[in-house]
Amino acid sequence: MNARKQKDEKPIALEAYETLAEQYAALVDSKAENAYCERPATLSLLPDVRGKRVLDAGCGPGSYSEWLVIHGAIVVSLDISPKMVELARQRLGTRAEIHQADLNKPLDFLRDGQFEIVLCPLVLDYIEDWHNLFTEFCRVLAEPGLLIFSIGHPFTEFILRSDANYFDTELVHTKWRGFGIRVNMPSFRRPLSAVTSTLDKSGFTVDKLVETQPLEELREIDPQTYELHSRRPAFLCIRARRKQ
Repeated sequence: MNARKQKDEKPIALEAYETLAEQYAALVDSKAENAYCERPATLSLLPDVRGKRVLDAGCGPGSYSEWLVIHGAIVVSLDISPKMVELARQRLGTRAEIHQADLNKPLDFLRDGQFEIVLCPLVLDYIEDWHNLFTEFCRVLAEPGLLIFSIGHPFTEFILRSDANYFDTELVHTKWRGFGIRVNMPSFRRPLSAVTSTLDKSGFTVDKLVETQPLEELREIDPQTYELHSRRPAFLCIRARRKQ
């Protein structure tokens, strides 16, 4: 997943994703939170992508990119992680144009108005300052292009940290065990108001917002996880339109 640089430091989550890249690629298509919560909600926000030019910004091992090409999209994929880029290339071959790129920097190799959709799933939690990135997404989108993204749900991220100030944007750390390798995953927690105001200031209007609930199939596969995510949304998925 792509991760935001802090000043001249390397992206905050790069080391963690390099460590778990192979396990992530092996499990992400079936892991409960991804396959039965986040992905269905994010995909529900996409229009018919056949013939559409789509930027998969933070493509990881290529799960979303593959879905897009199967459904007829013309896809350009980016990720900061060399291992994730290699895994995406193994998965997609020549079906998508894949680049290693840092979302902290201008995407100068992409043309103005090149895309009709920017998809950015589970990436923005690793980026502190969204304004420049959203402005760049606005640049590469043709009017009236769509930005579709998912993040950890602001409410859930807040209640997991009892000493937090909800209105702060702050760096937090979570011990990840769900991909078979223990890693300390850094990310940024922020309030919902910071999400919507940054979109507005960067040239977008929120079109639809989805708080994730698990698919019914998860009840039989993993009832404990189903019960948890039925009561507490794990992710927030947003579709925003480029302002005319």
